[in-house]
Formats: sequence, C-alpha cells, structure tokens
Amino acid sequence: MNLEAFILGCGGMMPLPNRHLTSVLLRREGELFLFDCGEGTQVSLRRLNLRWKKISVIFISHMHADHVTGIPGLLMLSSQVDRDDPLYIIGPPRIAEYIESSRRVLDMYINYEIIVQEITSPGIVYKGDGFHIRCFPLSHTKPCYGYTLEEEMRPGEFFPDKANALNIPMGKLWGKLQKGETVKTDDGRVITAGEVVGAQRNGRKFSFVTDTLAIPEISTHVIGSDLFVCEGMFAREIAEDAHAKKHMTAEEAARIAAASTGIKKLALIHYSPRYTEFELKQILAEAKEVFPDTVLCRDRMVFPIEYSG
Repeated sequence: MNLEAFILGCGGMMPLPNRHLTSVLLRREGELFLFDCGEGTQVSLRRLNLRWKKISVIFISHMHADHVTGIPGLLMLSSQVDRDDPLYIIGPPRIAEYIESSRRVLDMYINYEIIVQEITSPGIVYKGDGFHIRCFPLSHTKPCYGYTLEEEMRPGEFFPDKANALNIPMGKLWGKLQKGETVKTDDGRVITAGEVVGAQRNGRKFSFVTDTLAIPEISTHVIGSDLFVCEGMFAREIAEDAHAKKHMTAEEAARIAAASTGIKKLALIHYSPRYTEFELKQILAEAKEVFPDTVLCRDRMVFPIEYSG
C-alpha cells in the first residue's frame, strides 16, 4: 500500500516565485489528505497532476493567513470537477467561521457537502481503514495543532518454509494463518498462526508540525515517525527573535527529532522569506549537525514513505 507525502508549498509568511506557502498533501493509496493550505496550493496540485477532488480531509494547524488562504480557491475548484464525496475540514476554533464567511462573501457555488469540525481537545480527529489521524497542541500566538497519521500494526511475516515443514497444504489454510487465525488440517492437527507467522510489524507514521515554540512535548507525539515534517523557520543566530514570535529554529527542530525515538527522516518546512537559497543551505547544515537525516523541503518535492520491516 503506497504512502507518499507531496510538498505543495514550503515557505512561511509570504509566497515567493519558487516558494509557495506551507501545504503538504499525503496520499495513502487513492485517499488524499491535505495539511494546511497556503497560497499557491492549487498551482502545485496542478503541476504534480494530483486529483484534488479526491482530497478527503483538510487539516489546518492554526488560523494565520499563510496557512489558510488557499482554501477558498480549492473549495471553488472542487465544484468544477464533479465531486461526489463530502469534504471534511478539521482545524482550530474559528475555522468554521472562516469557511462560512468565505462562502458567503465570495458567493461561492458549492455543489458538494462541506463538513467542518473544530478541535475542542487533543486526540484522534479522524479514523480510516487501518489508520487514524491524531492532533496535539503546539505553542504559538494562536491555538495551533500538530498532526500525526499512524497506521495500525501489520500482521507478522509469513514463513512458507515453516508451513511446508508442518505439511500444511498451500491455499486457504495459508491465507487464514497469515491473517492470524488458528486452523485445523484435514488430519485433525490444530495449527496456530504463531507457528508459521512472525511477530506483528509496525505500520507507518507521518507527522506534521509547524508554527510553534520547541516545546518538549512534541518529541513524545512524533515518536516513530517515518517522515517528520517540521518547521525550521529561522537560523540559530536569531533564535531570540524566533522565540519572541513563537517560532523555532531549524536546529531546534532537529533537537526535537533527536530527542524522540525512531525518527527516520526530518523534513524542514515553513522557512522565512528572508533567506536566500545560499542561506537555506546554512540552516540545513545547522540542523544536520544535530540530526543527520534531515532534508530541506522544496516545492513539489515527493517523499515515498516505506515500511520499515
């Protein structure tokens, strides 16, 4: 089952010609989830040839313009592509007011159902087939949430050699054992799954964190992330200014990853427009000193998220 993250925009505060505002699309098989929707989101969706009408849910971190200004255009666009399924929008307080006022003031033609859910407490905000999406509080100038998509545990590896050694005929019995069931052979023997199947294996995990101070609680929530997309807005030399604005530096994002357990890759996002391409290399270097498996997000970058075992 494929799981991929598409960086639709990697910038913060204001869009630049090659740096749209923050937005990440996660594709799990045919289902699409959008995390934040900054200005320019539609451009990257089109250039990546992604089927935006298949977006099931939009998750919003907080109510600042550079994270929500792409929503109205996306809502109107979806009315032009024969959308049948409802669109869920999940986010902090006032997201419902923003959606409703945008629809009213812009006199939007919407021919599908929009379901808005405001977060009232941390926890699971969406459940799907074999996975769930959880939110957790961050520390910013407005109520702000991070998100994780976590898959359920997978069945253990099936060992055909063990099944053959037990003279279990290939076919239905093998299928049942792979599902963890106990079976009975034609000669009356009872075989448990544990005799031919290994221990359960982890699913995959994606985490999205932006616009926050580097609070220690984040490390707990992102444990085991195969891909951890995190704000790296400023260089260490202006850490004091970053903290005053309730943002973190790239180095602090790396420290969160290093303090957590099982992070496979840190992808820095939402960096300040003050930085040139050359200066961004320095920000990346500062993060890699702490967490070597760090990359700098670029618009339309794609991250396949693989099973670890």
